[in-house]
Amino acid sequence: MNSTNKVNSRQDEVIDEFDMFSDWMDKYEHIIEIGKDLPPMEEEDKVDDNLIKGCQSRVWLAAKLNSAGEVIFSADSDAIITKGLVALMLRILSRAQASEIAATDLYFIEKIGLHEHLSPNRSNGLASMVKQMKMYGLVFSARS
Repeated sequence: MNSTNKVNSRQDEVIDEFDMFSDWMDKYEHIIEIGKDLPPMEEEDKVDDNLIKGCQSRVWLAAKLNSAGEVIFSADSDAIITKGLVALMLRILSRAQASEIAATDLYFIEKIGLHEHLSPNRSNGLASMVKQMKMYGLVFSARS
């Protein structure tokens, strides 16, 4: 399976998962649960350089390239919904090829209704996360 299919199949899994909930309160609960499962971020990565600009709450995002050319993201946030959102982004983009991350269309955001159900501040924060993750993809793919 090439990595484009990997990211898209992950997006499709998330869409199917969120389709199980008819109520947006249940979807928020699910996002919070996803955040609780986020692996802890190394303390040395929680530095100002890794803070995402444009997020109301504090969100740290770090990226490393593994030997297979995949970007491994780690992240954390001090807000529960935001932590869930960043965990969702990691689930979809972490361990994908850098060039794919840079080029991918994150259609799941629209399909599960995040744009219309997030507050403007959270929506801007999510857009900042996406932008930062795609930037890492660009930088790493330019290096290889």
